[in-house]
Amino acid sequence: MPVEDPALEARRRSESRAGDDGLGQPAEVPKGGWRDRVRSKPGVGQAYRVGVFVLGLLCIVLGFALAVLPGPLTIPPVLLGLWIWSTEFRFAERFFDAFKDKAQEAWAHAKRHPTSSAAITVGGLAAAGVAMWAVVHFELVAQGKDAIGL
Repeated sequence: MPVEDPALEARRRSESRAGDDGLGQPAEVPKGGWRDRVRSKPGVGQAYRVGVFVLGLLCIVLGFALAVLPGPLTIPPVLLGLWIWSTEFRFAERFFDAFKDKAQEAWAHAKRHPTSSAAITVGGLAAAGVAMWAVVHFELVAQGKDAIGL
């Protein structure tokens, strides 16, 4: 009976323990590529995975932090963090694929209905402009700070 690669056997054992959810499982990478070589070194592979996790988490936290600020910059950092995670983690790969599918459906809908899509976009931008004007004109940030005692 031929001896299999120990890393491959360990991966199969961990996959069978983890079940079908893939939580914590590495994403598939091409054999012989640089990420495959990084993963083959135990300490470096773990450090790389931790680095990918931390970088993705920072992007996602930045996106959520931007949610309290006016402007359209909330979603891109979250998607960037999810994409970073999807390069290394299977659970994030599934989430990112679902978001890609939704984005492709939305783009196809926008191409089929350009007038309504343009009207909704312009209306949303106008509403955001009015909201920003109101915040500045009525000094809502200062009033909020006074209300909570800052």
